[in-house]
Amino acid sequence: MSQATYNKMWADAQKDLDIQLCKERGEFLQPEKDLVKVFKLLATSYIKYMQIFRHLEAAHDQLVHQQKQAVIRQVLDGVIGRILEVKREMVKLENSEFHYIDDILEDLKLLPEDTEVPIPRYFIKEKLEVLQQREKTLDQILLDAGLQIEEPVEAMTPEEGVRIIQVAERARQGRRRAAFMKRIYLKENKEKQPKLQVQMGPSPDDAATCIQKVWRGYIQRKKTEKMREEEMIFLGMSLPPHLETMSVSQMHARQVNTPQDEVQETHEEVSIKDKLRETEGLYIKKNFQDEISQCFIECRHIVGKFPDYPSEEAGGSMTVFDSQKTAEQIAEELAAQREMALQKKDQKGKKENESKKKKEKEKAGKKEEEEGWKMGPSNFLSIMEEGSSRYKDIWQNRDEQWDFLQDHDPELIKEENRKDVEEEIRVQVDKVMQQELENLRLAVDGEGSGKQKKGKKSEKKKATTGRKKIPELEQDLTPDRTIDSLYRELVEEGLLIKAKTVNLSDYVGSQTVHEKAPLVKALLLAGPGGVGKKMLVHAICTETGANLFNLSASNITGKYPGKSGLLMMLHMVLKVAKQLQPSVVWIGETEKIFSKGGRKTDDEMNPKRLEKMLPKFLQAVKAQDRVLLVGTTTRPFDANLKPFCQVYQKIILIPRPDYSSRLVLWKHIILQNGGVITNLLNISCLANLSDGFTQGHIVQVVQDVLTELRLLQMTRKPLKTEEFVTPLARQDPVYKEEEESFKAWYDKTPLGRARIRALADKEKEGKGKSKAGNKKKK
Repeated sequence: MSQATYNKMWADAQKDLDIQLCKERGEFLQPEKDLVKVFKLLATSYIKYMQIFRHLEAAHDQLVHQQKQAVIRQVLDGVIGRILEVKREMVKLENSEFHYIDDILEDLKLLPEDTEVPIPRYFIKEKLEVLQQREKTLDQILLDAGLQIEEPVEAMTPEEGVRIIQVAERARQGRRRAAFMKRIYLKENKEKQPKLQVQMGPSPDDAATCIQKVWRGYIQRKKTEKMREEEMIFLGMSLPPHLETMSVSQMHARQVNTPQDEVQETHEEVSIKDKLRETEGLYIKKNFQDEISQCFIECRHIVGKFPDYPSEEAGGSMTVFDSQKTAEQIAEELAAQREMALQKKDQKGKKENESKKKKEKEKAGKKEEEEGWKMGPSNFLSIMEEGSSRYKDIWQNRDEQWDFLQDHDPELIKEENRKDVEEEIRVQVDKVMQQELENLRLAVDGEGSGKQKKGKKSEKKKATTGRKKIPELEQDLTPDRTIDSLYRELVEEGLLIKAKTVNLSDYVGSQTVHEKAPLVKALLLAGPGGVGKKMLVHAICTETGANLFNLSASNITGKYPGKSGLLMMLHMVLKVAKQLQPSVVWIGETEKIFSKGGRKTDDEMNPKRLEKMLPKFLQAVKAQDRVLLVGTTTRPFDANLKPFCQVYQKIILIPRPDYSSRLVLWKHIILQNGGVITNLLNISCLANLSDGFTQGHIVQVVQDVLTELRLLQMTRKPLKTEEFVTPLARQDPVYKEEEESFKAWYDKTPLGRARIRALADKEKEGKGKSKAGNKKKK
């Protein structure tokens, strides 16, 4: 696909986004009591945003123009955030992580595949070199520590060696004989050619005619090519020769050598900045100084004295450069800023304010229930609107016929760099004008600013009042150690492991599981053994390029004993995870940490020693840190529910596959393992027989059947259904009792309890309406 195609895809996505934003302004801001209608609105918005996301991601990945990529990236981040917000509202509304939107997909004429969440390719592309280098370092550390063994070269027996030499020698002799026979054949042909030329040679006239044809054809082709080039230049579809500054070899080198291209672009930006400083720097500086001095003179006429110069935290002279404000407004703002700086917050009234806020929230919640559902405030609508306005202002009607390379726009680079140059000059001007203002104040008013004394007092007060106790995990317990040394120690101790290369597309089954991972800081994957919980953990690391830390109870047993050792281990994990983010901290069999009863000692053999530290660990993970805690469990009902749910804010129950998922699984895994599906193999029958079995069971059965010997017999002996029945019967299925215990446990979780309450309320409303109807009939 060409660049024009992706430009059109971007334009169509922007149009769809504008339509969706207009709908949201009209529909989401109005209260709605009909919850069925609300869910339909949310689900439709979710699907629409998903389509916009797919188109924007494809355009961002394929367009070469870097300034276009920057605009698309801003909108793309906003769309991703909005998808998560809509998804969160859907979960709150239905009190469930799983939604049934088949009727909406049917109305929109879409397939279930259209709702799958694609992984943005820039996750890996932007840091590909770093990830490759990190993988090499990890492999080397594992080899040095003896935790990973190089693939051994199998020893060869003498008979095998002799056989290989024989094959090679026979092949060499065959090639030599073929070359010898070829020489004989060519020699015989050469001897025959002179005789044929004597008997059937062309006449001189025929030879001259042949040469004339070739020469005239060559001359005519040259003329035609020249006429075509002139026509293309006349139509504006190609540049004239004197304007072609880049040769074909340079263009090829630009396309191939991307790192060198980035270096050249940085040099170009630097040169543009230097030119702007030389040509426009003096004018910008003089203009700033004139505006500042004029503003302060007008302020003195109005207020009666010179105002204080704005601090750097308040924006400096940027408050002066707002052309929409008058001198009176600027004077009022400066006075207000001075008063706000002198005022200090009263810490005694914090509890009262918090209680008031809670009461206000409760009142607001009651009002919302009375009025109906209303979409909460969004953090991403402003980002999308800003990106859309940038697209409309710059790119929507921009003439790009002259831009044949479609890599960057020099004028836009100049405009962006002009802002940076103005900011640099503004900082310099602030220092100069601040001193001039002090001189004017001393000369005219006979007083100084008096800032230094106040500053010293405030610094002393800050030093005495600003001391707060830092949590243990947020303290730097290893200030004298480098990240590389901590990384090596964690790898050698087996706490930082190498993730398996698994893509989310390899996880065949329930699609809704794919989109849950990035919502919160802690995620729990619960379900029977073999449903793919560990596979999903490795897939998250593969798709996002994340480090994988293994803090499972079986892995940390006997390591870092005592409370101080445990604190040091968690500190090292957190420090490396934040420094080399994104990171995934995985805890397998996490129910053992929160198990009912058991020992409460802090020895290194006790799996419960992490129970009290995990909430502190999550508290140390801030909003800007891309660190995700993932727990997996096959027996969640063995854990204490309250602390379990406090740590894992998001709980996803992965069920065993249904009939349609099993049908896809059997086909996919048989083909993946080299099998061939014929009419003798009834996949539908296998899907029915495997009811109650998990994905892991099906994989194991297929691998047991499709051995190397069986694959060699595939051409003369096709696969039959009976071959898979016996290995399947040897597997232990997920019985109904186990499945019911999972459902009963999930109903006790916060989301499960909320869903049960909502269903009970609906039943009460239905009974109330039926009673009222019966009374009216009577």
